[in-house]
Amino acid sequence: EVQLVESGGGLVQNGGSLRLSCAVSGLSLDDYAILWFRQAPGKEREDVSCISSDSSPYYADSVKGRFTISTDNAKNTVYLQMNSLAPEDTAAYYCAADVVPLVRCGQNTASEWHYWGQGTQVTVSS
Repeated sequence: EVQLVESGGGLVQNGGSLRLSCAVSGLSLDDYAILWFRQAPGKEREDVSCISSDSSPYYADSVKGRFTISTDNAKNTVYLQMNSLAPEDTAAYYCAADVVPLVRCGQNTASEWHYWGQGTQVTVSS
């Protein structure tokens, strides 16, 4: 059974940093791509970042230069380091997984991914 569990969200001040974790089980990061996306009330869902073994990491324009995605295969965990956070980054953040090449980073939106986590809330105060 594939499971994804996000953690690391919280309340942070404008300009602060957080590191989100997506602990995965039931799959190999060698074979699956991991997507981070976010959903804020009243806004469209946004694919934030993605990583897979067969492509360079993907970043949305809104987070380039501020967010960094990485993996620790030994821990089966994918991280999203978020720096220079702004109030517009406030959202529930989710990770999703699916098999490569059924999905491609930067090409398939979150709704096309098979496995989702339960999300973690990030709130950036102004």
